Amino acid sequence: MSFQPLGDRVLIKPLEAEEKTAAGIVLPDTAKEKPQQGEVVAVGPGRLLDNGERGKMEVKAGDRVLYAKYAGTELKQGDTKYLVLSERDILAIVE
Repeated sequence: MSFQPLGDRVLIKPLEAEEKTAAGIVLPDTAKEKPQQGEVVAVGPGRLLDNGERGKMEVKAGDRVLYAKYAGTELKQGDTKYLVLSERDILAIVE
């Protein structure tokens, strides 16, 4: 199964949360922070503008991005988790 986002939606594979603190303490799953960085897997064609044209997407597949903490909808395919969110929920491209 493959996913193709619609409109200005973006499919992101979140990066794994840290397993240990800087001091070496192992964190249980309940204490881990929700990840805010991920890799763009697929992008939609862009938002439909009032004049009938499509707006250009600012991110592309392969970009590493920083996104809002509680944004988007989580999906799961097998053991892999994905996040579908609007392009406006992406805060920055990480270089």
